[in-house]
Amino acid sequence: MGTELTRNFSIIAHIDHGKTTLSDRLLELTQTISEREKQDQLLDSMDLERERGITIKSHPVTMAFPSKDGKTYRMNLLDTPGHVDFSYEVSRSLAACEGALLLIDAAQGVEAQTVANVQLALNQNLTVLPVINKIDLPSADVDKCKQQLEDILAIPAEEALLTSGKTGIGIEDLLEAVVERVPPPKEWDDDILRASVFDSVFDTYRGVISYVRVMSGSIARGQRIKMLATNKTYEVKEVGVFTPKMLKQDALNEGDVGYIIANVKSTSDVKIGDTITDSIKPASEPLPGFKEIQPMVFAGIYPVTTDDFEQLKLAMGKLQINDAALSYQAESSAALGFGFRCGFLGLLHMEIVLERLRREFDMDVISTHPGVIYEVDLTNKTSITIDNPTQMPEPQEIEEIREPVVKVFILIPNDNIGDVMQLVMEKRGEVVNTETLDDTRVMLTAVLPLNEILIDFNDRLKSMTRGYGSMDYEHDGYRAANLVKMDMNISGEPVDAFSTIVHREKAESYGRQLAKKLREVIPRQLFVVAIQASVGGKIVARESISAMRKNVTAKCYGGDISRKRKLLEKQKEGKKKMKSIGRVNIPQEAFIQVLKSTD
Repeated sequence: MGTELTRNFSIIAHIDHGKTTLSDRLLELTQTISEREKQDQLLDSMDLERERGITIKSHPVTMAFPSKDGKTYRMNLLDTPGHVDFSYEVSRSLAACEGALLLIDAAQGVEAQTVANVQLALNQNLTVLPVINKIDLPSADVDKCKQQLEDILAIPAEEALLTSGKTGIGIEDLLEAVVERVPPPKEWDDDILRASVFDSVFDTYRGVISYVRVMSGSIARGQRIKMLATNKTYEVKEVGVFTPKMLKQDALNEGDVGYIIANVKSTSDVKIGDTITDSIKPASEPLPGFKEIQPMVFAGIYPVTTDDFEQLKLAMGKLQINDAALSYQAESSAALGFGFRCGFLGLLHMEIVLERLRREFDMDVISTHPGVIYEVDLTNKTSITIDNPTQMPEPQEIEEIREPVVKVFILIPNDNIGDVMQLVMEKRGEVVNTETLDDTRVMLTAVLPLNEILIDFNDRLKSMTRGYGSMDYEHDGYRAANLVKMDMNISGEPVDAFSTIVHREKAESYGRQLAKKLREVIPRQLFVVAIQASVGGKIVARESISAMRKNVTAKCYGGDISRKRKLLEKQKEGKKKMKSIGRVNIPQEAFIQVLKSTD
């Protein structure tokens, strides 16, 4: 089949605008799946994806579509994740296409990620087909969506296609529009193999399966290939396409989307965005757009029972084989024992990893407070990066600390503008631009520290706007900030599991909040236990747990008062001695309760 009969396209949208449901209808219409294989969210293979209604991994599929012009076209569809944590995966999937279906929920309209995804598609010079989905809903407002298309995205309203992924309205017209408007893959002057890797998964028996788009040349079984990023060579064992199950082929030709199995033992050897070429006649330079995936959020993961450390180590290794974006290294904590310091793409990625550890490996784990990477300039003119509060140098050695900042795009109803601006200021951010989109909504562009939006920013935004607010963010470099390391001392002993890096102005309030929680969960001792939050040796917050007291005068019935006084003095001396030698053992449950409640 020549490239003129091939169409490669992707579906991009905000979360929950119906990407996966629309994919199901496309597979049914082209009879790619039989009646027997039908199920909802067919391209979402993980239980976690089905439950949450989100796509975590990209899923390609090849369909045959007999058009009205009498020709049968090969349609390669790439379903993409919608969450901002996986935006690099989305950009790699888009680089493997010539067109993108921009899905807009007829009831919700254009949202923050819709704007961000359009930008991604236009940066890759793709043909964007606007699709207004869910037109069968009673609350659907098609005219308003068309207006937003023109006002916000500068896309002509007459180009919009009207569909319903649930009922199947307009699906055939959608495929005809793809045939007409999306250009076929461009032909190259030479026949040198260039294939772009846009995803990879690990199979226990066959090794790494690379998902590729062949840009030029062809690839067949037995051919020796070379990965340009790692410079390693492999022999191809199998090639094929997805229908959506893997279907073996003799070769993948120019313009095709499919998979390659080539005896690769670890997903870390296959970089997303890498270029595969022939080892004998290689391409002189890689395809553009490749970059190493860098973790943005760090947290410690520890087994609840210290005996489970080896089991957790095995589980982390297996997870990383399937998820190249996850990084981890062993660390130990005086309070929590042995565990791992892990790097994630974002908070959703961290949540998914923790959930998979609990479900797939039956691990009982606890995670510490998530943090980010800080750049620290020292007084001796050197610079270091830290992702763990315990690595923070002494205050007198620090010249400057820089924290990562993000540019956040927030779409909200007009009525909530004051509340959201207040929230941005509270999170140490500033609003740099306000744009009125239509009579009901505005778009705020704000710059905020990444650390401040990790925990509750999105939740608070949703509750303030009653669910109508949406946000998207992109990284915007580093900036200097007045940050300090805050330690929690319990009976004079620092507990590293509760150490955090906070802004100096927020240290006192955060210290009080944490000290209060600890007071509730640490059991009472026979002496007064002081819980102190300290910054550079200075106490900023304190709570005390009162001592348990035995009634030593209970046996005295009447008699001289001096006898009672003597007993009380003796008890006082004993408590004094106990305080100087006594240690507070914090139970594991207390750590779990506090760390869970600060998440």
